[in-house]
Amino acid sequence: MSCLPFPSFVDQIPVDADASNKRAGLTATGSCRFHPLTCANAHKDEYLAICDKNKEQASVDGSSEGDKEEKKKLKKKYMKQGVAMATDYLTKTLLLDPSVVGVQIAIESSIVVETDGCISACFLDAGCTHIVIDGTNLEALDAARVPRERIVASFASVETCGKDEITAALALAGTISVPVTTLEQADAVLSCMPEKSDKVVFELTDVDDSPATLELVAAIAKKCKDHKGKIILVDPCATTLGKAFAACMRTDRPDGLYTTVVCTRNNEALGLVYSSIESVIAALQCNRGVYWSRSRGGLWRKGDSSGHFQTLHRLDVDCDGDALRFTVTQRGDDVEAFCHLYTLTCWGEPNGLRHLELTMKDRLKNAPEGSYTKRLFEDSELLRDKLVEEAQELSEATTKEEVAGELADVLYFAMARAIKAGVSIDDAVSVLDSRTRKVTRRKGDSKAFRIEAGDNILCKNKDCC
Repeated sequence: MSCLPFPSFVDQIPVDADASNKRAGLTATGSCRFHPLTCANAHKDEYLAICDKNKEQASVDGSSEGDKEEKKKLKKKYMKQGVAMATDYLTKTLLLDPSVVGVQIAIESSIVVETDGCISACFLDAGCTHIVIDGTNLEALDAARVPRERIVASFASVETCGKDEITAALALAGTISVPVTTLEQADAVLSCMPEKSDKVVFELTDVDDSPATLELVAAIAKKCKDHKGKIILVDPCATTLGKAFAACMRTDRPDGLYTTVVCTRNNEALGLVYSSIESVIAALQCNRGVYWSRSRGGLWRKGDSSGHFQTLHRLDVDCDGDALRFTVTQRGDDVEAFCHLYTLTCWGEPNGLRHLELTMKDRLKNAPEGSYTKRLFEDSELLRDKLVEEAQELSEATTKEEVAGELADVLYFAMARAIKAGVSIDDAVSVLDSRTRKVTRRKGDSKAFRIEAGDNILCKNKDCC
């Protein structure tokens, strides 16, 4: 379902790691929006430094006379610096994980225009799904210079977005965002949408967990079943967000619980559990896997007794709205086990890449004498040479069987390199997911110096050298 509510942080910071505040996992509802110049403790100076770097990038005029190649390199340098700064700001300062949570950032129209749209691409390349711009400022919407579907045109009130204003904004943006206080206002906005493919976000301010608020959330969610709309709650607490989230779900169980599948970041099922409104709220409060124990009739904070706790990344609801999915990273000092039988999953030992990863992690600590994997861990040059060798053999394989075999070899040696460096499959998945957010694309040409280095490794100790 796409109509589930998510938070917009106008005054509060997105992630509050202080456990006493009980709002560490509010972004786990799948998406969030934040306003860097109004959020308390959002490190405005760091955000403004990113803006300044993008102004530097925009000031490099590659069309003027002079050394165009040097100016092109300078512009690229500023772009990389800006993206690196934005990435650190999102992940290290704000503690967001754009690889798994859809992050929307509200950017001032003047900044978009002054940077000639560079700031838009900068934050999208850093992992944001959308940039949010004043819907009445068509100049800024046009200056963003990023794909239309990555822009949200935000209006300050229902009164400022009639049909003409919405139509004009949606010529440049794929989504509009409007604050509403009643279902009638939401209906009025929906009636102004010119195309079925266009989307709307309904913003609910001054929210609480009163029946009136939850009824409005549920009613708007029903209007948005065609994936046309979403719901934002401005600066909610975990209780309000959790209850609003549950208001958009349904269950046919007599105990009122929600069937819940717990998965890794790679969508591997770890086990089947049950959730309640109380457990969803608790999970959002502490950013951990928290479920409902039917046998004990209370909250089950996974890992409190076993030590095998989970970091919560995301909550999702299935297409029918009657089942939850918790996306987590399984933790544990002794072993990463979800199951009480000390296996990662409740379906026994995994296979494929996950089995290879777990085997190599064990080999890193407990490799028997004579183990080839142990030798790879201890001999960095051998591991490097084998990676290059197997990659070459994969590139030259011709039949389906040969390609599959050489790919398996590459995966084995690549996994050895990853495990030695403390990198997991989920870490790689995170990078892959982050890269899908980018709007700036590289040419992707091969690098001569890398080809030469590879040739030197392959020719080592051979007559060809």
